[in-house]
Amino acid sequence: VQLQASGGGLVQAGGSLRLSCAASGRSFISDDMYYMGWFRQAPGKEREFVALVSRYGRVTSYADSVKGRFTISRDNAKNMLYLQMNSLKPEDTAVYYCAARGFGTNAFGSWGQGTQVTVSS
Repeated sequence: VQLQASGGGLVQAGGSLRLSCAASGRSFISDDMYYMGWFRQAPGKEREFVALVSRYGRVTSYADSVKGRFTISRDNAKNMLYLQMNSLKPEDTAVYYCAARGFGTNAFGSWGQGTQVTVSS
């Protein structure tokens, strides 16, 4: 599974960005990509979970810090994962990574290269 994240950039607090993640190497609805997720890592901090979505979108989960502001979605026909980020805050500044988790597994095993999001105050 190859994952390529894009869409990061510099935005003012209160603004919006949409991140995209293109998947290849497997069918997007294969068991290898049953769950797709976004994680982020701020400077000097550990990588943290942001959101995940199940294969057909029936299940979503969000970190408390982004609930109500971020929306994860996937377009299985286009092999794409998205993260719509609204009401951005300076503390959302981080490198954002997309990742895939297989059905029946407990960990995200495939990772993209990351895209930088910087929110200015």
